[in-house]
Amino acid sequence: MGLYDILKNKWTDPNTNNMPLTRKIAAVGNPADVAMVRMQADGRLPLDKRRNYKSVVDAISQMGKNEGIASLWRGSSLTVNRAMLVTASYDQFKEMILERNLLKDGLGTHVTASFAAGFVAAVVSNPVDVIKTRVMTMKVEAGKAAPYRGAADCAVKTIKAEGPMALYKGFIPTISRQGPFTVVLFVTLEQVRKLFKDL
Repeated sequence: MGLYDILKNKWTDPNTNNMPLTRKIAAVGNPADVAMVRMQADGRLPLDKRRNYKSVVDAISQMGKNEGIASLWRGSSLTVNRAMLVTASYDQFKEMILERNLLKDGLGTHVTASFAAGFVAAVVSNPVDVIKTRVMTMKVEAGKAAPYRGAADCAVKTIKAEGPMALYKGFIPTISRQGPFTVVLFVTLEQVRKLFKDL
């Protein structure tokens, strides 16, 4: 985590302000994320629809064999956008607190900004997570059209079929996980930044 800023500065294209590294990191981690999401969702499926993966390695192997290598990166753009959203909201809240002199740059600011970022991240990312999960877990049968053509198609079909609040299914568990996780993540990140700065 402490290297994030160093790598971000090093690999950000100054002309476009794009950071291809985050996309690469998400692309590398996405197969494991797809496997995790599918393994978690498998128990809710009818017995005849379950994939019955034995492990993450088995899940990745079966996806590659049965659905093609591209299936391992299903939903990767959503993973990247979600990660960027959490980081950007933390940075924004921290800047607002410091600019308005509400707190000094220290533990209080870091906890407050990370808690606010966790809440915003949960509100904004829950729809992304719902769609990401549906895209990652969709069963694509040979010779048939996939249930969704992509994230936008999934969102439209979900809202039409279930209403807009369907995008907030699982919000309470999300905020219960996202809030504390974000506080620990960014407070730790700030301490590691400070440690590297002092070296």
